Amino acid sequence: MSHHQILIVGGGAAGLTAASQLKRARPQLEIALLEPSEHHDYQPGWTLVGAGVFYLDETRRPEASLIPEGVHWIREGAAGFDPASNSVTTTGGQTLRYDVLIVATGLRLRWEAIKGLPEALGKGGVCSNYSREHVDYTWQCIRDFQGGNAIFTCPPMPIKCPGAPQKIAYLADDVFRRDPAVAANSKVIYATATPGIFGVPTYAAPLREVVKRKGLDALYGHVLTEVRPETQEAVFRVTPASPSRDEGEEPIETVIPYAMLHVTPPMSAPQVVAESPLAAEGAPGGFVEVDQYSLQHKRFANVFAIGDVAGMPNSKTAAAVRGQAPVLVANLLSLLDGQPLESRYDGYSCCPLITGYGKVIMAEFNYEQQPAPSFPLDPTRERWSMWLVKKNVLPWLYWNRMLRGFQHERRFMPGVQAKA
Repeated sequence: MSHHQILIVGGGAAGLTAASQLKRARPQLEIALLEPSEHHDYQPGWTLVGAGVFYLDETRRPEASLIPEGVHWIREGAAGFDPASNSVTTTGGQTLRYDVLIVATGLRLRWEAIKGLPEALGKGGVCSNYSREHVDYTWQCIRDFQGGNAIFTCPPMPIKCPGAPQKIAYLADDVFRRDPAVAANSKVIYATATPGIFGVPTYAAPLREVVKRKGLDALYGHVLTEVRPETQEAVFRVTPASPSRDEGEEPIETVIPYAMLHVTPPMSAPQVVAESPLAAEGAPGGFVEVDQYSLQHKRFANVFAIGDVAGMPNSKTAAAVRGQAPVLVANLLSLLDGQPLESRYDGYSCCPLITGYGKVIMAEFNYEQQPAPSFPLDPTRERWSMWLVKKNVLPWLYWNRMLRGFQHERRFMPGVQAKA
């Protein structure tokens, strides 16, 4: 049994950022990081891998190269949480005790929740940018597409990077239009479980215009339940949330044939978290029960959560981690010092909404679903400059600033009004 002043479970974007900022704030802190993977993936880049812009190898680096100096790396996963005794058991059979725990495990991708999907994925036109093993196949499907229905699905929220399921649809449409024969024989369908194109009204308005301009078929309230690869059919449960259904009606089943099917799987907290005392009792998804402003657990004062696994009503993106990490660090240090936890997270998140090659709406917003722009520009417009930010600037910032513990500073521009 070993004891650590601070134990971080998860060495992804959230865990590494928290560890780096803590070490920068107080180098003398004793920190252990529990993470089994030997590699770290820049998952925000996978949309561009699936669109043929990045090579997959550009989005991966050795985990060892990213561990902050002085942080003890335990190369195992978590097998159980016992916050009452301040301990975590590992997949290797160790028991780790802690003074303060940070949960940063990320999400679980639930491919098995869709009947037939695990067997179909990676062949026959069924692909996903959410899978490292199959993201290259997305580009193959787009590049080789000859016509028919190209369906892009989005499951019920919350998911990580909620804009990603539609981004690849817009990029695929651009590729299809390069060949008039393919374009004339193709239909791009965005089938989403959500009741609208995007959850933030300010950005939903221009996205509806993008859908209209491209002639995409946007189907709302459509939950993918089954993939039938032998007949190339996608089965959806159409809920009353769909505008085409009357409120109070029971869900119905609809079957849509496909030539290409890009699937975003439903997501939840990892099982080890969801089945632990850290999860909110009875709440869907099994996320860690934390205060949405302080990131502190509601029942265990020496536990914090950051990133996708935290049960907060924010959009789950890497940018959200940039907003959360300084708050977590400040509050954790206050806890160690016996001081009040006064730092507050405002729900900031950013979703670079790629609407085509060379076009991005840089959607930044907070808990109140109000725009929170970092640039003195109308954030609702498609811009080439924001494409360059997404393609060139953000990956560099991720590897060289965010994971290295440099705090993200947002400068809001007074007087800049976003269009409704």
